Amino acid sequence: MIDAHTHIQFPVYDAEREAVLARALATGVAKMIAVGTQGATSRAAIDLSVANPKSVWATVGFHPNHLDSAWHHDKSELKDPFQEKFEIGVLAELARHPRVVAIGECGLDYYRLSVNGEVNTNLRIRQREVFQSQVHLALELKKPLMIHCRPTKGTDDAYEDLFSMLAQVTAIPRVIHFYVGSPQMTRRFVEAGFYFTFGGVITFSHDYDEQIRIIPIDRILSETDAPYVAPLTRRGKRNEPAFIVETVQCLAEIKEVSLMEMERSIDRNVEEIFGI
Repeated sequence: MIDAHTHIQFPVYDAEREAVLARALATGVAKMIAVGTQGATSRAAIDLSVANPKSVWATVGFHPNHLDSAWHHDKSELKDPFQEKFEIGVLAELARHPRVVAIGECGLDYYRLSVNGEVNTNLRIRQREVFQSQVHLALELKKPLMIHCRPTKGTDDAYEDLFSMLAQVTAIPRVIHFYVGSPQMTRRFVEAGFYFTFGGVITFSHDYDEQIRIIPIDRILSETDAPYVAPLTRRGKRNEPAFIVETVQCLAEIKEVSLMEMERSIDRNVEEIFGI
């Protein structure tokens, strides 16, 4: 099985990272992509991939939430409360490393842009600018995009903007991680050739079932987004790649295929997108 989006390079795993990797491999998780969220975590992802060349690959990117002046220090992600500034030159240098298979996690996050009913328009514009810079980098290096996109609750607003920015960008694969769009938006993304990752949330919520049924099996990937959002039987615990088995089983049930067919399809999709 393959965890196409994890953060096992984060410091929350420092005390037992080797054990986490060993549990994943023992469970049958043969490949993992450690996803960067800014310069520091992207470097850590590369380092982890170099140390584990048969099982771990890396991405390089800058998460939109790191642009907010009201930035929240996530101790799972970063040891020190230092808000890194976006520098495309830094990311570009890291992105040329041979262990880097995609640009991201990058994209748009409108979930907390409204304060007391007022939308932070400047931050929305800044998110688009920074995302566009990373899209250009992905096109220059001919590497896929690993996209974070979170709309305002109850809307498709961030997905609408994402679609307008990327619908015609077909030279590279576009992967939307932790996809939560409406069925209507899903059909538009499918028609435009996007890929989608799903994680542990699908094991305890049926809000994603219709979207998963709409998406062809050859566009679906499995993820953990570890350390976040563990599946049903581990809910409330720190997530890790070994737990992806439950998610893949759930995907197979929703798509009405065997577990083996789901595994093989995800494997083919990962090879086609990332070349691993």
